[in-house]
Amino acid sequence: MKNSNVNRSPLFYVGDKYKLVNEIKSHFPATIRQFVEPFVGGGSVYLNVKAENYLLNDINEYVIGLHRMLLSYLGDEQKFFADVEALIERYGLSYSYKEDNVPQELKTRFVKTYFAKYNKESYSRMRADYNEGGCKDSLLLYLLLIYGFNRMIRFNGKGKFNLPVGNVDFNQNTVDALNAYFELNAHKQTRWSALDFEDFLGAQDLNEEDLVYLDPPYLITFSEYNKLWNEESERRLLRVLDALNERGIRFAISNVTHYKGRVNNIFLDWSNQYNIYPIKSNYISFRDNTIKQFNEVLVTNFHD
Repeated sequence: MKNSNVNRSPLFYVGDKYKLVNEIKSHFPATIRQFVEPFVGGGSVYLNVKAENYLLNDINEYVIGLHRMLLSYLGDEQKFFADVEALIERYGLSYSYKEDNVPQELKTRFVKTYFAKYNKESYSRMRADYNEGGCKDSLLLYLLLIYGFNRMIRFNGKGKFNLPVGNVDFNQNTVDALNAYFELNAHKQTRWSALDFEDFLGAQDLNEEDLVYLDPPYLITFSEYNKLWNEESERRLLRVLDALNERGIRFAISNVTHYKGRVNNIFLDWSNQYNIYPIKSNYISFRDNTIKQFNEVLVTNFHD
C-alpha cells in the first residue's frame, strides 16, 4: 500500500525504510546541519529528511553508481524517460506505465506471473548484454533492477549479474518514485561516495549539529545484503559509534535484535548505554519470499 506521506526510493532497495521512515525520523532532532548516511542503500531515509546538506555513502559501488546515473539526468528528466523507453522497446519488454501490451492469453493462463512469463526472454537478453558489456551500464542495470526478481541487485562469484526475471515491470509506481526522486534531489545538496563505513565517517568534518543515521546489514538475518557482515563488522561499527558519542556527534542506528530464534547479544549489550526505541517492522526473506516477524529497534545517543 502506498504511503502518500513518504517518498520512496526508485531503487526499491531490499530492506529500505520506506514503510518505517516516519516512525524512525520521529526520533530525529528538529534541526540537522549535515545528514550523514554510511549505509544509504536506496535512499528512502535521506529523501524524507530535511537538512542543510547530505553526506551519502554505500560500500556497494553499483548502488552508488545507480544514484549517480539518476542524478546525472537532473534538469533533463525527459531524456531519462526517453532513454528508458528506448531500451524497453529495444528488448521488447512489457511497459504497463504506457500501455498494456501483455496478451490476454498469458494473463488468463498465468494469472499471478504473466509479467515474468512475458518478459523472461527479453530480460535474459538484456542481462546478457549487461554482463557482456562489463557491467558498466548503470541505466541497463536500473532496468534489470526494475524487471528483476524482488528488485534486487545480485552478482555471482564471477562478477556477473545473475538475478532472474521478476513479476513486475516499469509501471506507475516506478514513474512516481522517479519523479519524486528527481524533484527532491533538485533541492538537496548531496555528496556521494562508495567507501567502507569507517573510512567514510573518518573523512567527514562533523560537529554536534549533524546527525549520522545508520542502517547497517543485520547480523542475525539472512538476506543477500547481509552475507558479508559478521561479528567483527558489528563490533567495529559499535566502536565507531562510541567514538562519535565521545565527540558529541549525534547518531541514530537501526538494527534487528531478535529474528527467528536468533538474538544479537553484541548489539543488545552495547545498546543499554544509549536510548532504545522499538520499531514496528517485518522482514521479507529472499529465500522463501515470506514475511517473518522480528524485533527491530532504533538506538540514539540523544533524547528526541
